[in-house]
Amino acid sequence: MSTPPNAVTLRFLASPTDLGHSGSVDAGTVLEWVDKAAYAAAVGWAKTYCVTAYVGNIHFADPVVVGDLVEVEATIVHTGTSSMHIRTVVSSGPVSGDGGGRRSECLVVFVAVGPDGTPVPVPAFGPRTAAERRESEHAVARIGVRREIVEEMRRQEYTAAGTAERTVLRFLAAPTDVNWGGKVHGGTVMDWIDEAAYVCSARHCGLDTVAVFSGGVRFLKPLRIGDVVEVEARLVYTGNKGMHVAVHVRSGSPRSREMDLTTTCLTVMVARDAEGSAVPVPPWVPRSEEDRRLHQHALDLLHIRSRAPGSVLPTHLRARPAGVEEGSD
Repeated sequence: MSTPPNAVTLRFLASPTDLGHSGSVDAGTVLEWVDKAAYAAAVGWAKTYCVTAYVGNIHFADPVVVGDLVEVEATIVHTGTSSMHIRTVVSSGPVSGDGGGRRSECLVVFVAVGPDGTPVPVPAFGPRTAAERRESEHAVARIGVRREIVEEMRRQEYTAAGTAERTVLRFLAAPTDVNWGGKVHGGTVMDWIDEAAYVCSARHCGLDTVAVFSGGVRFLKPLRIGDVVEVEARLVYTGNKGMHVAVHVRSGSPRSREMDLTTTCLTVMVARDAEGSAVPVPPWVPRSEEDRRLHQHALDLLHIRSRAPGSVLPTHLRARPAGVEEGSD
């Protein structure tokens, strides 16, 4: 069967250079693949340059192993005036074809832009089959949830009054990070987010950790090659196993002290044993007023996501029942 005009599928082998700190391919690398496939689908549909606007609700199941045959499928399921909602599915398995399966899926929103960087209209997508209608309806139903998540994250402030584990990575955006529009890949930014969340969560629990969920990845401004980049990760909530880490990416010219907020995200990390099962982590107890506010913020995000159509939250994404002691799921 030929690939429909609204879909793109990338196939490649996970290479040794994709190996991450977890012993398999890190979530950040998977997010880079997702971004590239979605970009290809968006540009193929819009016939113009496109930028990543939002990545939401991506769950990481079984890991991708080096040497796996990887397939990243990106399908446009809904369009707005200038936006394209793209469902992406990452699958992998041995080249022999045995034991493969789905590793993650999510919705990515791209926006088509003209030469001056302003949004331009895209052709409307009209579902043709029952399956396409279901996917389109699902994307539309999540628009309201996404707006709530964005607004909830926008209202928060992170200051020195917080006492939770905090990690800040600083570096220059390198020429190797450039995308086809001369700016930093959205996927590269998500890889940085994963790295900062890893350091923050590993320091909190004293164990190696991996991402099991990323959401609310909102791209606010482009990040340019040569910019000073600051990636700040702050622990905001712990369950028995999940560590919820808020990440903010800022950038600016080396010639200025001004840093603009470019990307926000909430990532959930877990520590795993030798068999790959999540293990309990030390609870984080809020101490300051800011700690308690951000702790409640994490709970509010959980409640918003639980209201999404068809949402079934994994254990690490469920709020603790009232009366259950701190740190339990």
